[in-house]
Amino acid sequence: MRGQDDAESTLLGEHSSPKLEKFQKVSIIPLVFLIFYEVSGGPFGVEDSVKAAGPLLALLGFLLFPVIWSVPEALITAEMGTMFPENGGYVVWVSSALGPYWGFQQGWMKWLSGVIDNALYPVLFLDYVKLAIPALEGGPPRIIAILAITVALTYMNYRGLTIVGWVAILLGVFSLLPFVVMGFIAIPRLEPSRWVQVDLGNVDWGLYLNTLFWNLNYWDSISTLAGEVDNPCRTLPRALFYGVILVVLSYFFPLLIGTGALPVNRDEWSDGYFSNIASIIGGVWLRTWIQGASALSNMGMFVAEMSSDSFQLLGMAERGMLPEFFAKRSRYGTPLTGIIFSASGVILLSWLSFQEIVAAENFLYCFGMIMEFVAFVKLRVKHPEAARPYKIPIGTVGSILMCIPPTVLLLVVVALASHKVMALSLLAVVVGLVLEPCLRYTEKKHWVRFSISSDLPEFYPLYHQCNEP
Repeated sequence: MRGQDDAESTLLGEHSSPKLEKFQKVSIIPLVFLIFYEVSGGPFGVEDSVKAAGPLLALLGFLLFPVIWSVPEALITAEMGTMFPENGGYVVWVSSALGPYWGFQQGWMKWLSGVIDNALYPVLFLDYVKLAIPALEGGPPRIIAILAITVALTYMNYRGLTIVGWVAILLGVFSLLPFVVMGFIAIPRLEPSRWVQVDLGNVDWGLYLNTLFWNLNYWDSISTLAGEVDNPCRTLPRALFYGVILVVLSYFFPLLIGTGALPVNRDEWSDGYFSNIASIIGGVWLRTWIQGASALSNMGMFVAEMSSDSFQLLGMAERGMLPEFFAKRSRYGTPLTGIIFSASGVILLSWLSFQEIVAAENFLYCFGMIMEFVAFVKLRVKHPEAARPYKIPIGTVGSILMCIPPTVLLLVVVALASHKVMALSLLAVVVGLVLEPCLRYTEKKHWVRFSISSDLPEFYPLYHQCNEP
């Protein structure tokens, strides 16, 4: 609902983020599909949920987990993203509540988590393609393929966010359509008794929760593109609402078909298994379509994630948290330095396995989300009357209660991490704690230029109002 109270609407800057009017803004339909690819991209990668826990828990997981996790995160993103409609996104939320130092830590952990997440998509792409081209299973051909994919998709990001948004629509339709077709073909094969198979004594809870968490998080990533959205205070909440519906259906429906149409052998349910299901149900043509859909879906997830990561760095530079050269835009309006840094991180991390990538990015993501929940609650408690273009229709107590279940879930995910993942992730956290004062030292010594965009309002209190049409 629209914020009605103006007690704190004497804002230090009643405008949105700095805008380059010559660049076209993102409208609602491309934004929905950018959210779809930030979070999901389709059912590719959900197979491990069946392997870990069987059909019943997998299906229940993708129905109940969104209620516990996705909906609260999307609601908070809608409120905070419209309250702070600039490209810093969640970095600015945390900075306004906890101070710039912790805002930088938020930015470091979320950016690193996003880059780790993006390193997964070339891996998933090759896991599907290697079924048709075995040479890509390992060795130099696989390395060359990863580099080629990364370079090609990085160039697409460079050419502009508007292009990325409309490409996301086309990729999304093509990636989801074969599962609709497979569903109709599979109707005569469906046996509902297969959906209730469960063996609680044989559940890999770590793999199960990590798979659910990875496939249903990153709703907040779209906030780092808020400065590029047309009328974000109206568009962002609506796009998040439609995005939640699209994501949940894109997971649940294919799982329902895959587990109901064929006898379930849990050991076979791993990355790329939907193409085997398609081959059995529809034949080689459907299998080829699924493999092509997977390839295109991974392209969509890669470019959407890289857009979020690179614009986050731009937003941090506009706030003076990173050197000024991170705020420079290409002639297409894209953050060239941020794109280069994000692409380099993807290449460096692409050697990790699927499970290691998921666990590592989940671990770092948990730390960042806890700070977001703290910032959301603190701003609700300290500034309940601040202008909020979109406000979750719950009071302060409701805000706190809403954050408890997802916070417990975050702690469980962290506790289930392996010692290797935990050690590497904590090392990354320590790097961030040290990096921020090092950057401040280089600023003090004038070794690197830092600046705050003159188009942005004062940092404290950082409450914006969007321009309404």
